[in-house]
Amino acid sequence: MKKIITLVLVSALGGIFTLGSYKLFLEDEKPVIVAQENTTPTFLPTSNLSLSNLDEAPDFTIAAENTVNAVVHVKNVTISSGQMTLQDLFSGRSPQRAQMGTGSGVIINADGYIITNNHVINNSDELSVTLNNNKTYKAEIIGSDAKTDIALLKIDADEDLPYVTFADSDNAKIGEWVLAVGNPFNLTSTVTAGIISAKSRNLDPSGKYTQSFIQTDAAVNPGNSGGALVNTKGELVGINTAISSQTGSYIGYSFAVPSNIARRVIEDIMEYGNVQNGILGITGGALNSKIADELGINDTEGIYVDSVVEDSGAEKAGIQKGDIIKEIDYIKVSKFADLTGHIGARRAGDVVNLTLSKDGELRTVAVTLTRNETITLPLVGRVKNAKKEDLKKVKASNGVKIIELNNEYESYWKKNGVEEGSIITSINDVKINSVDDAQEAIKNRSPYEPLRIELINSNGEKERYNFR
Repeated sequence: MKKIITLVLVSALGGIFTLGSYKLFLEDEKPVIVAQENTTPTFLPTSNLSLSNLDEAPDFTIAAENTVNAVVHVKNVTISSGQMTLQDLFSGRSPQRAQMGTGSGVIINADGYIITNNHVINNSDELSVTLNNNKTYKAEIIGSDAKTDIALLKIDADEDLPYVTFADSDNAKIGEWVLAVGNPFNLTSTVTAGIISAKSRNLDPSGKYTQSFIQTDAAVNPGNSGGALVNTKGELVGINTAISSQTGSYIGYSFAVPSNIARRVIEDIMEYGNVQNGILGITGGALNSKIADELGINDTEGIYVDSVVEDSGAEKAGIQKGDIIKEIDYIKVSKFADLTGHIGARRAGDVVNLTLSKDGELRTVAVTLTRNETITLPLVGRVKNAKKEDLKKVKASNGVKIIELNNEYESYWKKNGVEEGSIITSINDVKINSVDDAQEAIKNRSPYEPLRIELINSNGEKERYNFR
């Protein structure tokens, strides 16, 4: 018994000795942390904070539900000539085939007026509209404007229709959430979300067309054209029109006609039967450091006025070459599309206030927009409606006046006695009385047909020119 007790004591002492040696020689020292009573606690973000931010995220559900019911599926059937067989040739038949294109449209009042893109309904032989409740109606084209790519349709429904109200697109902000609603790839009632990426975007590098699109990163694909771009309140901010893509499908950029421009176009169509475009009456371009150096001026922001159109509102308001437009209606102007976008939402007869700078001095002038009486003719240059005294000067009974020659052909024209002030009397044997007549004659000319121009030069001599 004594041996057993002795063995247990020796084992216990050995264990104590071993543990003490480990603690003393082998285990790393660790600092001792003493809590202080008055230490300020540190608060770190937790998942609870992230969850509370979800309450601040925009709610798209109501806007989406209301807009989906007011966006329609537009189907455009065009009849084109098919491939002719020998049998068709001998029998004198002209084979025809039907082609269908699809797009979107937006109901803008309970009576069935629908806004869409001009390219969606262009050249249609049969037009139909399908609502979100699957009812289909034949549609009538009330009017269209190729310049803004806006068209107005009408359907006769047996009930009041849901519709979208217009927002003021001038108040839309970069970074604001928007929804694109339409029918991409025939997938009806599709809603995508994004933000406004830019405003007053011009997609025409030539400057021939004065575009001013809203750019968004909401996904838009073929079939979305003519559909709605709405804010989180469900108000119409724009009409989806184009995408920037090398593949034909969405890659991150889409563009919409601002609602203010679209609204003005359809109001003109409903009230006047055509679009009452107003113009300022200047030519020029946006300033930057390079252009400012070339012009010898210090300003790098604004629109530099290079010339003023004769008899325009700008001329009557006293605007001159060298003036710099800094603001329109007290809204800052930094690129030409800012100016054209603002004017595009107004019509002839409206008054805009321009803030101008010249030699460091600012002044504000009121300008009444006038109807466009100038166009650019191919090979010739810019022409305008001729006044009675212009016609009398060269003894002409009709025609349009050349006010600026094409730079590339200027030496050719002047060598033949044609200068500013000469009168064009006919184009391709069509008598010309106005710039509208001239534009129509050019539009109706076959691409294979030579351009024939008859004019009276500054010496009163009648001449005829043929261009192939």
